[in-house]
Amino acid sequence: MTAHEIDYKIYGEEMQFVEVELDPQEGVIAEPGTFMTMEDGIKMETIFGDGSKNDSSFMGKIFGAGKRLLTGESLFMTVFYNTIMGKKKVTFASPYPGKIIPLDLSLNGGKFICQKDAFLCAAKGVSIGIEFSRRLGRGLFGGEGFIMQKLEGDGMAFVHAGGTMMKKELLPGERLKVDTGCIVGFDASVNYDIEFVGGIKNTLFGGEGVFFATLTGPGTVYIQSLPFSRLANRVIAAAPKMGGKDKGEGSILGGLGNLLDGDNRF
Repeated sequence: MTAHEIDYKIYGEEMQFVEVELDPQEGVIAEPGTFMTMEDGIKMETIFGDGSKNDSSFMGKIFGAGKRLLTGESLFMTVFYNTIMGKKKVTFASPYPGKIIPLDLSLNGGKFICQKDAFLCAAKGVSIGIEFSRRLGRGLFGGEGFIMQKLEGDGMAFVHAGGTMMKKELLPGERLKVDTGCIVGFDASVNYDIEFVGGIKNTLFGGEGVFFATLTGPGTVYIQSLPFSRLANRVIAAAPKMGGKDKGEGSILGGLGNLLDGDNRF
């Protein structure tokens, strides 16, 4: 498996985007909805599966699309090709505040495991598949179920971490306990399992869930400070309730604030 060799540059701090530079006939694959801009000479094509060399046959394409369906993603992916002479650029944006992580899969043993919604884009030829959990506890209580995404190949891939990203190099046998939603991804050499928090007070009143994820080295792991699920829960909690009537912050003062703002809803 040989992926296209692409150059890139990441811009921004909190709302980042990645600019990919393509030589003639080079391509990059991306999730639908991540595209930002492209220069003249770049052709966009929607395909089944991930566009890797493994799915060149009709049945391979159907299988590739089915793998993506299992991870909760679209059956389709988008490929951007440079169809003319000279270098051309295409950009892809983060879906929410955070950091874009560049991964050279040739330096990661050719394989990287990540959350189902972490993948952003990759060089044409990189395979985006599924990684099944062989452990019942991890599958039932790991937050991401039995299926995670698997990036395979020898090219560049880009994943997204919410909030601030932490990179941790684990030594052989070194263990790190992580909130299950805060995992972005890890090398294939890292062992991922689930551990019960323990203690009745911790379980009932700790507010941090009942299970930890345990990552055991050797290998590199990436952690995010703001999982999208946590962000979504805060937004839902702050949304207007009770039939669309918003009591506001502090109820009485919130209602007074609405009147001053010209909003007389109670």
